[in-house]
Amino acid sequence: MSFYCLTLPGVSIPAGIRPFGMPIAAPLGIVIVESGAADRRNVIMANRGVNKVILLGRLGADPDIRYLPNNGGKVVAVRLATSEVWKDTKNAKQERTEWHRVVFFKKLADTAGDLLKKGSKIYVEGALRTQQWDKNGEKRYRTEVVVHELQLLDRPAPSTSANGSSTSNPAAEDADWDDDYSDMPMH
Repeated sequence: MSFYCLTLPGVSIPAGIRPFGMPIAAPLGIVIVESGAADRRNVIMANRGVNKVILLGRLGADPDIRYLPNNGGKVVAVRLATSEVWKDTKNAKQERTEWHRVVFFKKLADTAGDLLKKGSKIYVEGALRTQQWDKNGEKRYRTEVVVHELQLLDRPAPSTSANGSSTSNPAAEDADWDDDYSDMPMH
């Protein structure tokens, strides 16, 4: 098994490290990876940060659809609630809800604007972005998640015909649905 050592700029290798063998200790700025093409791709991340957010939750309101000036395109913003449930020391159920501002641009904005509504369950992946502006001489900040991937987790409603009757049989559609896994992000 062979290893190689990558150091960040300006970081020297201390005496306690054997760069081409197993490390005794790995101080900040030194990454020791088993050699191989796939591993070398992952080492590149050592030189940059990671800004990735994954959320699964429900919309607290209908999407807010706006347009950027100078024909900049559509922007859709939603409030997404994520909840955490646990039992306290007295075995009572506790719940905490966090609210996130989530924004969509370009084609994802079109999809979000057309298909999302209050209560929709979605899975998103994106990056954090903080905006700053002045209001009456006071600096304001807002942190939001800029979405790169969207998955709709709600099952589509059965379509209805002109006379209002359902054109599909919901019982037949749900016959193989396993309720134990209904909250998983990938169906």
